[in-house]
Amino acid sequence: MKDIEDKQKSLAVFQNKNIRRTWHNNEWWFSVVDVVGALTDSENPRNYWNMLKIREFENGVELNTICVQLKLLSSDGKKYLTDCSNTEGLFRIIQSIPSKKAEPFKLWLAKTGYERVKEIENPELAQQRIRQTYRLKGYSDEWIEKRIRGIAIRDELTEEWKERDLKEHKDFSILTSEISKATFDMTPKEYKEHKGLKDQNLRDHMDELELIFTMLGEKVTTEISKTEKPKGFDNNKIVAKKGGTVAGNARKDTEKAIGRKVATKNNYLEIPEKQKKLLKSKKLRKIKYKKKKI
Repeated sequence: MKDIEDKQKSLAVFQNKNIRRTWHNNEWWFSVVDVVGALTDSENPRNYWNMLKIREFENGVELNTICVQLKLLSSDGKKYLTDCSNTEGLFRIIQSIPSKKAEPFKLWLAKTGYERVKEIENPELAQQRIRQTYRLKGYSDEWIEKRIRGIAIRDELTEEWKERDLKEHKDFSILTSEISKATFDMTPKEYKEHKGLKDQNLRDHMDELELIFTMLGEKVTTEISKTEKPKGFDNNKIVAKKGGTVAGNARKDTEKAIGRKVATKNNYLEIPEKQKKLLKSKKLRKIKYKKKKI
């Protein structure tokens, strides 16, 4: 049974065809040959992919740089090193494929790029898009407002860390873990395991109370950093613990008052159908109201 489950997890469906994939560096990486085969219907997708790389290289584009060779299960039951790419890399590769099946993706990428440029010119459009995305997923407006506020507070914190000359990916991750550990007695990795998550965004699976204490820990950390202006990673780590501890103490007081833990095992992997139906009915009522008003 476990072997069957592992095999299912290692496959994704794309254009009604199975695409092999593997978990690498905290994200899914997909077989480029399988994607090429799905988009081109080539009898020899491996050769098609090799010729595509050669053609693009002659035009000054090196597609190998966005690929990693990872072991994937083959039809003979053995694992072989195979060119794999993450989602971002696949979108770039798709742009180089002259196929009718690839055209919808190219149009979508063009539309997404245009929308991104408009959002840079008017940041309010980005917030509107985020709100709409979460509504379509079935989240409540109250939850959405807190989630968006949390994003703004997080952005403010990362900007403060940049001012302290910290390394964006490595240092930010460690400092975030320090805040989370002091706030919830769990690192983000432990928190995801607590909620039964894998590659999902942890904050998208927090309830409103969890989001509030996450915001508190990061906001206090930002304010302490602005006051103390810590230099070096170690001093910033101390500040992160301070900010998280403030939120952690508030969390413990809250737990005493409400008689339960703030950090729950609940997640939004399956948003209740009632909530989705309610959201749908609200939209229908809104549409009917607009028509009547007109």
